[in-house]
Amino acid sequence: MANLLFLAHRLPYPPNKGDKVRSYHLLKHLAARHSVHLGTFIDDPEDQQYLPIVQGLCASVHASRLHPRRAKLGSLSGLLRNEPLTLAYYRDAALDAWVQARKRAGQIDGVLVFSSSMAQYAQGLDVPLWVDFVDVDSAKWTDYAANHRWPMSWLYRREGVQLLGYERSVAAQARCSFFATEKETELFRGLAPESAARVAPICNGVDFDYFAPQDDRPSPFQPGELPLVFTGAMDYWPNIDAVSWFVQDMLPALRERWPALRFHIVGRNPAPAVRALAGEHVNVTGTVADVRPWLQHAAAVVAPLRLARGIQNKVLEALAMARPVVAASVCVEAIDATPGRHLLGAETADEYVHALNTLLSHPAQARQLGLAGRLQVEIAYGWAGQLAALDTHLAALGATRQAAA
Repeated sequence: MANLLFLAHRLPYPPNKGDKVRSYHLLKHLAARHSVHLGTFIDDPEDQQYLPIVQGLCASVHASRLHPRRAKLGSLSGLLRNEPLTLAYYRDAALDAWVQARKRAGQIDGVLVFSSSMAQYAQGLDVPLWVDFVDVDSAKWTDYAANHRWPMSWLYRREGVQLLGYERSVAAQARCSFFATEKETELFRGLAPESAARVAPICNGVDFDYFAPQDDRPSPFQPGELPLVFTGAMDYWPNIDAVSWFVQDMLPALRERWPALRFHIVGRNPAPAVRALAGEHVNVTGTVADVRPWLQHAAAVVAPLRLARGIQNKVLEALAMARPVVAASVCVEAIDATPGRHLLGAETADEYVHALNTLLSHPAQARQLGLAGRLQVEIAYGWAGQLAALDTHLAALGATRQAAA
């Protein structure tokens, strides 16, 4: 058992949004095999109550409080430093001092960084480094630039360029860099050819014991309605864009044929643009205690993401709940599933409408699609199987510690 420093940009609990699902399962996996020292941030006051749960998994924890508005203003210093704004956003003297104290105490045999922004705390530690980039974040900012007007388009494009340079620098120092899909892995190999031999995919999984249909689970929907569901953190721009597009360009055509249809946007922190969508035919829930009833009793689950990167946990969770899913083709391509057999893919608004009309018109076929999706998740997306590759990379840590002893 080695001393492993795990640096994550957000407290890895509760697993209620995409990055936290992955970071939590990583932490749980690592804590069963190593003595983990976690350095992280709490950016939501509600998460403070979960700190004892995380502390119970770790040898030590430092969780700096991050105030998003203040951090955004502070990140502008990156313009003067000629560095990515993301680095300044997550720069914290207390966290850096804690990491250095762990180093002086001989409590760091290796470092696993979760998201490139946290690699700044691993500089100069002189121990083996691994980085879970998850996605190519620099490409995400470049994509954002193409979908916004000046001056935000300029700012996002600058962040894409600056962050790619930093990602390449970090990857060059790492034993191996990980991404959540083969596609993101190949994209980064092309962007950082000097590190291509030390890049590998570690796909997301899903807790299919937790996300499982139950006969006695009550429905949150009104009798007689035909519910379509979207899940996700609703202050995240790609999710905001997805539901706005669905309400504007797909929902009217669907309701012409299915008057009982109602669209449910299920997720925490709905942005003003999302709250504005609420009405007779659109329900914006905000935070819910348990997303599973909303998934289990949905007529179908939709994921019309136009700005998606990597594996979408919302898609895996809906499949695990045996629901028929219509998702962006790029999301379908990112997972080990067959379109038409396990779920349906779409790109244009007309394609989404056609796919949903097909499912709603043939409920028996929709049910079979959902059951097949659930089976595929059980076969291909258990967390233990996905993270086994990480153990291979970290095996040298234990050997190094034994030799030093």
